[in-house]
Amino acid sequence: MAEITYIEHNGTEHVVDVPNGLTVMEGARDNAIPGIEADCGGACACSTCHVYVHPDWTDRLPPIDAMEEDMLEFAYEPDSARSRLTCQLKVTDALNGLVVQMPERQI
Repeated sequence: MAEITYIEHNGTEHVVDVPNGLTVMEGARDNAIPGIEADCGGACACSTCHVYVHPDWTDRLPPIDAMEEDMLEFAYEPDSARSRLTCQLKVTDALNGLVVQMPERQI
């Protein structure tokens, strides 16, 4: 299980425990965290689970694959260094303490 902090665009923080094996997107969905829409349900077919990863975590996450990189082109104000799709981040103990911030909106 990993404790993940989700920060809404307005600064509201939600700290939740997410079971290993779920994705960071599923953790947000299961805990009714506003700001992650996940329209495609985690199929990496949209960008509505886009977040900005805290700079301390960018080098600690698995690399972005080509499909995620393509979908991030459709995200609202993507940041080449910090943007990730939460549906592509599988929760493990190694993600304990992860901090992500939602963009102003999802598209």
